[in-house]
Amino acid sequence: MLIANPMATSTSRRARELLLRAFTGDLDVDVAETGHRGHATELARRAADEGFDMVIALGGDGTVNEAVNGLLSQGADPELPALAVLPCGSANVFARALGLPNDPIAATRPVLEALRAGRHRSVGLAVAELADGTERYFTFNAGVGLDAEVVREVELRRLGGAKADPSLYVRTALRHFFTGTDRRHPALTLEVPGRPSKEGLFLAFVSNAAPWTFLGPLPVNPSPKANFSRGLDVFGMRSLDVAPTLAALLRMMSTRTRPVEGRQVVNVHDAAQVTLHADRPVAFQLDGDYLGEQEGFVFRAVPRAVRIVI
Repeated sequence: MLIANPMATSTSRRARELLLRAFTGDLDVDVAETGHRGHATELARRAADEGFDMVIALGGDGTVNEAVNGLLSQGADPELPALAVLPCGSANVFARALGLPNDPIAATRPVLEALRAGRHRSVGLAVAELADGTERYFTFNAGVGLDAEVVREVELRRLGGAKADPSLYVRTALRHFFTGTDRRHPALTLEVPGRPSKEGLFLAFVSNAAPWTFLGPLPVNPSPKANFSRGLDVFGMRSLDVAPTLAALLRMMSTRTRPVEGRQVVNVHDAAQVTLHADRPVAFQLDGDYLGEQEGFVFRAVPRAVRIVI
C-alpha cells in the first residue's frame, strides 16, 4: 500500500507518478491518498489487518508517524508489514536519519534496490503514554516545553497560509522565545529509573535518533549519541536566559560526537524509560506534531519495533 499525502511540502503529482512507474515492475501497488489528519494511521492499520507485505509512506514526518502508529496499533510484531519511506516533507528527519536522500525521486532507487535484495532493518522506536491512557509512537523525537510551543505556533501560521520552511520556524522560535514562553518559572522534573531526579527544567527533548531535527541542510543535534538501536536520550535546560540558551543552540549546530553540555544543561543517555512531571499543563509534540498540553509524560523505548526497507 502506497500512502500518499497530497498536501505534503514539495509533493507533486508528477513525483508520485514517477514513483509509481518505478515500482510497477516490482510491486502490486494499491494507492491510498490521505484526506484528513489521522487518515494515514487508519490506512496503515487496514494494511496490517489485510495482510499487505509493505506500506510505503510518501510524505513528511507527520505521514510517517501516522503510518507507524497504524502499523503498531496492536503492538510490535515481526509479522507486520515492512515500512518504506519516500520523503516529501519540509524536514524529513526520520528518512534522513536512516540515511535516505532528502528527495522522493532520489530515495526511490535505494528503496527499490533494498526491495530487490530483500534487505530490511529492524529499528527501535519510542512510545509516549498520553494523559487519556492511550499510547502514541514516535520515530525520532519528542519535545516538552518551548519547542512544542513553537510547533504549535508554526501549525497555526501554516493554517493561515504560511509556507513551512526553515525561516518560518526560526522567525516563530525567536518571537516566541522573547514574547511568548515563560522563561521565569520552570515546570518540569525529570525521572529516570535508578538515577536521581532532576528538577527545575524549562524544556526537555527526548531523542530516539540523531539528529534531533534539521534546519534546512544543517543538523540540530543536542544528543548525538541517540540511536535507533539504543534507548532514549534526553536534553534539558535549567535556564532560558539568553546567554546559556544561545550557547546550547550553537553547540547543537556544531559537528561533534558528545552531547551538549553546560552548567544549565541536563543530559540522559540510553534510558529504557523517561518520566517528566509538570506542575502545570505543558505543551508537547511528537515527531513535529503538536499534541496539546498535559502535566505528566512517560516515554519508553521499544526495541526492534518496525522493519524498514533500506
